[in-house]
Amino acid sequence: MQIILRQGRIVDPSQKLNRVVDLGIDEGRVAEIAPRIRKKGRKEIDARGLVVCPGFIDMHVHLREPGREDSETIESGTAAAARGGFTGVACMPNTTPVNDSEAVTSFILERAREVSRISVYPIGAITKGSQGETLAEIGEMYRTGIVAVSDDGHSVQNNQVMRRAMEYSRLFDLPIIDHCEDRDLAAGGCMHEGYYSTLLGLRGINPAAEEMHVVRDCILARQTGARVHIAHISTRRSLESVERAKKEGISITCEATPHHLLLTDAQVTSYDTNFKMHPPLRSQDDVDALVAGLCSGAIDAIATDHAPHNINDKMLEFDRAPFGIVGLETAVSLVLDRFVRTGLIGLERMVELFSTSPARILKLERGTLAVGSWADITVLNCEQAIEVKSSEFLSRSRNTPFDGWRLVGGPAMTIVRGRVVWTV
Repeated sequence: MQIILRQGRIVDPSQKLNRVVDLGIDEGRVAEIAPRIRKKGRKEIDARGLVVCPGFIDMHVHLREPGREDSETIESGTAAAARGGFTGVACMPNTTPVNDSEAVTSFILERAREVSRISVYPIGAITKGSQGETLAEIGEMYRTGIVAVSDDGHSVQNNQVMRRAMEYSRLFDLPIIDHCEDRDLAAGGCMHEGYYSTLLGLRGINPAAEEMHVVRDCILARQTGARVHIAHISTRRSLESVERAKKEGISITCEATPHHLLLTDAQVTSYDTNFKMHPPLRSQDDVDALVAGLCSGAIDAIATDHAPHNINDKMLEFDRAPFGIVGLETAVSLVLDRFVRTGLIGLERMVELFSTSPARILKLERGTLAVGSWADITVLNCEQAIEVKSSEFLSRSRNTPFDGWRLVGGPAMTIVRGRVVWTV
């Protein structure tokens, strides 16, 4: 036995397991789970008081490489992910050039093999250049290693193109991940349209811009039978549409981000560009609906939408600064402190949101600690005191609205294929 984690509380919804046991790892895979493993391991880890989970997967990140290495690289982004408790990340295609071909997909995978200690799962573009006009070479990218397709940040506006993309994606059983936004309704806005946008004199993004495309995707998913995943859902009515579609048997899932679960458009009154994200922070009513969906199971996954930006880009006027914040190094602690510790959700539900469901949606051989599975493991210390310090991030960027927050609970160790890649 190479590694034995002694007497940690294993929380694994895939096995309905929540108890204190030993876990043994051999040849990169889970070899044994028992009340007490009698044999010795080459390395033994005292996990008493810690929670041992199937490895967390962030299914929505931006690693910026190739093209904007000043903001993030595959090396720095995956280091931040490991520190944040993630054993794998799925990276969006809006790089420069866009990941719309076998060549770019191959570059990302080869670079990840060189510099990353966690798994990197590329997401390919739906259309060439993410321009929304002509389908990208989805088949070639699938054979190279993509796990989904998305034009994230540039929702496909042409309904016929989206229909064809859904039909084509079925050939490879790839989910379509959609950033839902009607470009005309969004109308160049920079925050949620409502009381605070009027107060601040900033152009608003009407929530209907998201909600119309969510409804469109539900209709097309029903017609085509494609698997559709709604990225960073942000409004009450969007979530209600997804819930109705699920009840009709439509193959649709959705994710929420920690910032859309914890912050509202009221925070924008500071004009701090670290509160500018896409979709924008919404009303308190929307946040309440998302939190209810988190608790009820209506929301399938938590993803960070980790969007690093160079400090010079973010230090512009609010309406000129780019959208997005980093999230890989804060997400787990935010959820532990604000949702688990308060009793809104249990640890089992948290593991579903961060591990089991992302693995299921992306069809990865992960999300479980069953004997024989890959030993991708996230270890949590639910009592650890955390102060968010952006100056100490491993990410190349510092654009977070959570700087200075004091939290309780966080990742204690990250293990990938039986190898410890980060520890406190």
